[in-house]
Amino acid sequence: MAEGAVFHLLSNFAPYLREEFNLSSGVREDIEYIRGEFERMTHFLRVADATEDRDPKIKAWAKQVREAAYDTADALDMYMLRLRHHHSTGFDEYVHKVSFFIKMFKARHQIASIVEGIKSRIINISEGHQRYSNIYGEIEQGSSSTPSNIAWDDCRGDALLLQDDDLVGIEKPKSHLIEWLLDEDPRLKVLSIVGMGGLGKTTLTKKVYDDAIVKRHFQNHAWITLSESFKVEELLRDIIRVLFEEFRQPLPRGVDNMDASSLKGIIHAFLQQKRYVVVLDDVWGIHAWHVLRIILPECNCGSRVILTTRNVDLASFASEEYHGMVYNLEPLPREESWALFCSKTFKENSCPSYLEDLSKNILKKCEGLPLAIVAISGLLSTKQKSLNEWETIYRSLGAELERNDKLMSMTKILSISYFDLPYYLKLCFLYLSIFPEDCLIDHWRLIRLWVAEGFIEVKERITREEVAEGYLNELISRSLVQVTSIARDGRFRTYRIHDLWREMIIVKSREQNIVTIASERGRAWPEKLRRLSVHHNLEDIQQNICFTRLRSLLVFSAIDSLSMLSKIASFGEGAGLLTVLDLRGAQLETFPPEIVKLFNLTYLSLRATNVKMIPKSIGILEKLETLDLKQTNVTELPDEILKLQHLRHLLVYRYNYPSSPANIGFKAPAGIGSLLCLQKLCGIDANQGNNSGIVLREIGKLTQLRRLKIFGLQKEDGTVLCSSLEKLNKLRSLSVQPMDKNGILDLNSLSLPPPLLRRLVLKGRLEKIPHWIPFLHNLASIFLLWSKLKDVDPLEFLQDLPNLLNLTLRDAYEGDGLVFKAGGFQKLKQLNLIALVGLKWVRVESSSMPLLKYLQLRDCKLMMELPSGVEHLANLKEINLEDDMSETLISSLNRDLQGGDYWKIAHVPKVWIGDSKSGVYTGRYLR
Repeated sequence: MAEGAVFHLLSNFAPYLREEFNLSSGVREDIEYIRGEFERMTHFLRVADATEDRDPKIKAWAKQVREAAYDTADALDMYMLRLRHHHSTGFDEYVHKVSFFIKMFKARHQIASIVEGIKSRIINISEGHQRYSNIYGEIEQGSSSTPSNIAWDDCRGDALLLQDDDLVGIEKPKSHLIEWLLDEDPRLKVLSIVGMGGLGKTTLTKKVYDDAIVKRHFQNHAWITLSESFKVEELLRDIIRVLFEEFRQPLPRGVDNMDASSLKGIIHAFLQQKRYVVVLDDVWGIHAWHVLRIILPECNCGSRVILTTRNVDLASFASEEYHGMVYNLEPLPREESWALFCSKTFKENSCPSYLEDLSKNILKKCEGLPLAIVAISGLLSTKQKSLNEWETIYRSLGAELERNDKLMSMTKILSISYFDLPYYLKLCFLYLSIFPEDCLIDHWRLIRLWVAEGFIEVKERITREEVAEGYLNELISRSLVQVTSIARDGRFRTYRIHDLWREMIIVKSREQNIVTIASERGRAWPEKLRRLSVHHNLEDIQQNICFTRLRSLLVFSAIDSLSMLSKIASFGEGAGLLTVLDLRGAQLETFPPEIVKLFNLTYLSLRATNVKMIPKSIGILEKLETLDLKQTNVTELPDEILKLQHLRHLLVYRYNYPSSPANIGFKAPAGIGSLLCLQKLCGIDANQGNNSGIVLREIGKLTQLRRLKIFGLQKEDGTVLCSSLEKLNKLRSLSVQPMDKNGILDLNSLSLPPPLLRRLVLKGRLEKIPHWIPFLHNLASIFLLWSKLKDVDPLEFLQDLPNLLNLTLRDAYEGDGLVFKAGGFQKLKQLNLIALVGLKWVRVESSSMPLLKYLQLRDCKLMMELPSGVEHLANLKEINLEDDMSETLISSLNRDLQGGDYWKIAHVPKVWIGDSKSGVYTGRYLR
């Protein structure tokens, strides 16, 4: 993890060495020396990163390097802050210049002293380990052969030793997988069993592999367990031994000295024209699969490969390549989890009533993870059945995972996934501890925080936000982050992490001083507090805590944020290091004046507060990149916002339901086009009188925009907006709406629409469908709301969009029928037909919408029957019928009604019927 701190420091050295900061030659040379030493350390840190958690000496060295990097960044940032120059005029300017030179002299003297001290530390760190050579030897040796490392890897075999009574809920998936293995298809197939560590992938696979029917069906059987860093030749020799020993055949002569190519040839020849089953257990990456796939002959004998992995991408890749299946292993349901927990904790007895609530709270931490349930219940079974003792274990579970021998095996199995991460993903993953328990993590909030914290590598021709999304996708693929909600266009919206992972990363994050959580009184606080997350009330924070090194402050559900800010601001220049300030949901009525003293701020969120006005002094925060004022009462920004030339994300709007269906944006300064770094602008109120045309014309200068929301557009301003949109070639998402739902949108003068547009929201009356929509080949989601089209069938213009995943029509069409024609909407997965007041019938022709999974019909009062042809939608998983759908239609779905329509939806797993006619929303699942 030290590499993360060094990487961040190295990426920010350039500004400190520019001539304008008037560094003396000696200080400049010392900083150059420090930079050079940190650069030389990075190679060794990269190797040390994989083993520092297992070797105390390496861990201590890495900690020294990490703290030195942090202190260097703090010193240089503080120096820059002390040289801030405030403009004055006349006599005031003269006084200011004198003051400035005095200030600069002191700052140069102080920075010289600090840099000299840091240089001395770096020399000691380096020379103390003999200029890294001995460290490198220790790391290399430790990474491959230390006893601790062997023990760490071997613990994965514990999953094969579980007793039958530990295997709750295994029979159904076992039966399903055996049936798949014995399928008569002669082609070679790959079954990928995927899920996070501890779910029981290996255990389930072993029970399938050892089943007598499976043993009889296949001629050859091989079970191969991989490690993260396997050696190809050794792995291939292991496979040869397993295959030859099964038939008690002698190993080929000279096998110990053969190269990889010869070994692969032996295996391939041995399996040729045989029906075999090979288990590849715990495969970590696609590289390992590429090594192994070449040895598996495709001889049309009905052979099968079972691959277990924590990597979703690998599972999909391997199974798709060989006509297979991905089996996502799910956690145990609540009832089965409770049965397993009680059987292991209380043996033959039932859970005492006084421990039941606490037991269920402890079990909730396991979240259906069989390995965790067995391990934690095994620990509890040795404890007295005392409420106090169990309460202590529950509160200190994170620490117990690190130190308790009874939980060590489980901890190691889970931690293998963490140790396999590259340093940049480790840092991003540990940062997730900043969020409270059960807090759903918003996609864009996390992306913007990672960027603001400096965790994201700068890459050519790709934004930091896009790099961050790649990091997040990799964590998801590795089963470390769980997706909890998906947008209608297929984008991931919110995430969470498993409770046990959260307990573990809180401990690791605290140990490495990445995040400090203010949630427990009486706990030890780090000497140099760097990132603080307040999960409850500010009274949890000790009064004597020093915030002079604080870089990030996130407050969740705090009653009073002002006292915290006042204390931070009271440190004067010491407060200037704060980079991230997130006060989302805090009880704030006015913009805290302390904020404008935080000169280093790059991320500021006052989302969901009651702040009404932003002061002109906001212009002081020249480093600001994210300003999140969504769901506040701010409707106008001062002209000084234009001084924030690094601003990338500007969010100033609120939803106004239920009083009005329209959203409310903000009145932007006339020069908004000068903010050339803006990627997200949500959302501008275009109704600004004489300034409307000026502001809309300025939008065309924002060529880096990815997302744009515009409110209050008037019909006569459509041409100006279209002229600007033609210049926004990087735009991915566009939302436009007039003053109210009866306002007309005229966007027909747009000749060259943004080519990368994926999401389009048009709220307002359309006299016709904009002619350019059918040419949006990247469009994944389109929302037409209040369009009130009469003589134009919108489906004619939309059916051939090649990548459309989601279509929502709300009060968009006033005709009596819609036809989804054969061959149309080939990628569509969600269809929402809402408040189509004239709609009487819908027809779905054969081969239309073949991938549709979700269908919503809502408030279409005149529809008397289900869409004809709905029975052809083989992939349909859910139908929602809501709000004022006719009683005739609903009653026709009674399965006992002869001649009804139930047969049309018999193949759909979920059918929901909702009703709000009584003023209270109620609903039921028909099936």
